Amino acid sequence: MSRFSGPAQSWSLVAFCSVVALTLLLCVLTGPEADDLAEFYTGYRSLSPLRNGLAIAGDYISAATVLTIGGIIALCGFDGIVLALSALLSLLLLMFLLAEPLHNTGRYTMGDALAHRHPARSVRVTACLVTLAALVPMMVVQLAGVGELLAYVLGFSDAAMKEGCVAGAGVLMISYAALGGMPGTALVQIFKTVALLGSGLVVSFLILRMFDWQPQALFHAAARQSGAGPAYLTWGLQYSSSPHPALDMASTQCAVVLGGACLPHVTMRMYTAGTPRQVRRAMSWAVSLVTLFILMLTLICTGATALIGHDRITAADAHGTTAYLLGARAAFGTELSRPESLLFATVTTAVFLTLLASVASMTLACANTLAHDLTAFRATPPTPSRELALARCCALAVGVPAVLLAVLAQHRSLQPLATVSFTLGASAIAPALLYSLFWRRYTRRALLATLIVGSLSVLALTPGTTLVSGTPLSAFPDADFAWFPYNTPALASVPAGFLAGWLTTVLSGRRATDRERSRYESHEHHLLTGTPPQHSP
Repeated sequence: MSRFSGPAQSWSLVAFCSVVALTLLLCVLTGPEADDLAEFYTGYRSLSPLRNGLAIAGDYISAATVLTIGGIIALCGFDGIVLALSALLSLLLLMFLLAEPLHNTGRYTMGDALAHRHPARSVRVTACLVTLAALVPMMVVQLAGVGELLAYVLGFSDAAMKEGCVAGAGVLMISYAALGGMPGTALVQIFKTVALLGSGLVVSFLILRMFDWQPQALFHAAARQSGAGPAYLTWGLQYSSSPHPALDMASTQCAVVLGGACLPHVTMRMYTAGTPRQVRRAMSWAVSLVTLFILMLTLICTGATALIGHDRITAADAHGTTAYLLGARAAFGTELSRPESLLFATVTTAVFLTLLASVASMTLACANTLAHDLTAFRATPPTPSRELALARCCALAVGVPAVLLAVLAQHRSLQPLATVSFTLGASAIAPALLYSLFWRRYTRRALLATLIVGSLSVLALTPGTTLVSGTPLSAFPDADFAWFPYNTPALASVPAGFLAGWLTTVLSGRRATDRERSRYESHEHHLLTGTPPQHSP
């Protein structure tokens, strides 16, 4: 039930409707022509570094960051801050290691980047399946969050209303992806990033003012109100029930750092810049913006604990996903004036737009890989207009099942689904990209082994974690079939993905290895510099 006043609810509803109307209009106005594939997939690579940086930052600042990591910061203190910094480290990994090579070798999808090295139908089909497996669970998480957010802010509890909100959000995400393509979703991400950072700065300013501009006083107050005392300010509170807290924490950080850098809806942003220099500048902007947001997220969610306490946060949601909103509400005081109600509506609208923008980008990435990768090796390639129409139909084909799954899953803990997405990125996509981009001997069979073994290990191990069963906060709290000792399976699945690629390459015949290495050498100059290959393979 909502803890917000009538004016705050009214202004939030007006703001939600206004933002939906505005963003849909902008998507229609910026949408590509009926036969313009380059505009739909990449926006002609014409985004300026600042706009591209805002869009990349928008992809990183997802609902998983605002709601899930924010809740962990509020409830577990230091562990949540480390998790937020891991997301930033993931962005730095993308910036310094993968961004330019992906820009130089990719065209529209992750399958393009892998097929640049190993042009085979099996590579594209497998890349498409892994993309769907990595992004659909995260789409379900974001969509389910829309229903809970609107129910909490607007004050309704009826299950049918929540399901209607999820369905409405699904229609919006499909519209953003199908009508706007890359230009439209980028515009929504930019709008969302500006709104989130602007409102977050105001709330952070108000919270610091309450504690006389002394962050140390804020953190000590949060520790007192957390119910954990000094443990709130040290590592391990989130993993206190684990038999191996240090390894459990390392497993989670591994999934976030490697997986966040390689998820397909993030890597596709590397194809929207015109030159390698523009990629570097865009990533610099993205790193700066995400750093600023993590600082604000830490202040707001720690402020929520300091101002209203652990019990009230968990009473609203056991996982603390409303901590960001509660911290913002507490920053404005007990009674909201009209200007304060309007400012709070800006905060709630920014979070709402975060959910919609993130899921729209993921829908677009899934639609792109279905339309492009699965038709790349047809004897008669589709015309640009037919492929674009297919991509729009694929947005609908992906979106409808995601909406249905979100409706079914919204009353359970969705953290296992977010874990699957990040761990698949770390265990299958990360080793495949790193080996393909930087290892000369890497073979096509090894690439397929990496993607398949990495993915299957995640899907096999995740049901055995305590996120799925065995604890009151699990997805199935009344059951206990947990057998894996850690929250995330990354500590086992990431080595499995890397080992599968290395072992398959080592065991490949020399002739096959030499042939693959020759192809890599012919494209190495292009991969590193962005200039055309020196000779054909």
